Amino acid sequence: MLSQKDNEALTRVGPGAPMGELMRRYWIPAAFSHQIAKPDCPPIRVKLLGENLVLFRDTEGRVGLLDERCPHRTASMFYGRNEQAGLRCVYHGLKFDVDGSCVDAPCVPQVGEKQQQKIREQLRIKAYPCIERGDVVWTYMGAPEHKPAFPELEWTMVPGSHRYATRHIQECNWLQGLEGGFDATHLTFLHGGDAEKSRKIVATMYEVLPTDFGFVVATGRDPGNGSIMWNINVMLMPFHKVISSIPHAAHVWAPIDDENTMLYSINFHPSRPLTDEDLAREKSFRGIHTENVPGTDCAIRNRANDYLIDRALQASGESFTGMKGLGTQDCAIQESMGPIADRTLEHLLASDAAISKIRRLLLQTLKDHAAGKPLPGMSPESYRVRSARCDAPKGQPIADLIERHVRVETQVAAE
Repeated sequence: MLSQKDNEALTRVGPGAPMGELMRRYWIPAAFSHQIAKPDCPPIRVKLLGENLVLFRDTEGRVGLLDERCPHRTASMFYGRNEQAGLRCVYHGLKFDVDGSCVDAPCVPQVGEKQQQKIREQLRIKAYPCIERGDVVWTYMGAPEHKPAFPELEWTMVPGSHRYATRHIQECNWLQGLEGGFDATHLTFLHGGDAEKSRKIVATMYEVLPTDFGFVVATGRDPGNGSIMWNINVMLMPFHKVISSIPHAAHVWAPIDDENTMLYSINFHPSRPLTDEDLAREKSFRGIHTENVPGTDCAIRNRANDYLIDRALQASGESFTGMKGLGTQDCAIQESMGPIADRTLEHLLASDAAISKIRRLLLQTLKDHAAGKPLPGMSPESYRVRSARCDAPKGQPIADLIERHVRVETQVAAE
């Protein structure tokens, strides 16, 4: 059980909320680069951490992320004209560059140049810096003096041929997604019929260790042969998971607002292009990627249609849920808890040990941030990690396994 106060602290992500302010200390994915593929292409709407924004690529190829509201009369900049190195509001013609500066105010031709300059200075629009990595546009929404270097997320550093990424809207709070991602026991049940054979053994050992990048969650399964099958997954602040699969995989739970999340799902290989065989399960929507309504971020199997659950398939035993795909199964259960799960109603069990520890670590990170203490993940090199699966003798310290299997000395640079 979590107190209402702590639940609010962990789930609210808007401006001024403790978790929202913490997340603003990190780079956040805003969109895929192909969504604004060409200079002067149409802008797109973006909502992050409860803020309504507009993303565009200017004439020179630079990317800008602006407040959707024009500072003049609060009209939407989404309808703006993307032209001549700026986004122009169609209401009165004011134009803003990627840095948020007003560079043209044609609606007041009657004033002199000095007054024009003063007006332009007063009409600055809120803008967030952007960077492109891994064919994704990332933004930093925090105080400029705290802006960190972009982290060395391995999947963003490999060539495009080594990576496959999709995204979709998850209709619940970000924490439900993150907790589901690190809940090892559900693999045996929720994904029954789809999970690998090793996952059919229920995990009985749970370790959560804080690190310089976030934390490591290690879950052990005892097959009865004197060794432990360890699944070691890394959480990189503030909302990343690297999945211990082949090829490697990752999730990013980027909060849209308190009640919706943009879930990015990625498969990647560090040293070679992905093959058709690598992606066969994913492109048939049986893996972590969802099948979306064409041209949207909305999953075809969603809450409104009960995820197209097939009760006959469920009854057959071939699928524990009767739902197609690991990603759909995860979203169905996480969204079924409500837009923001009421954790005061929970009755946690021994199998939830990792979830309890994760919550305590996140709450402590909020306290450290409020106290001005150093935060995990501020060093780009700290993200040089991979999740791993390994067998080890009973009693071997988890810290030894982390150093041997999780830390990566060097990573490839993207072409």
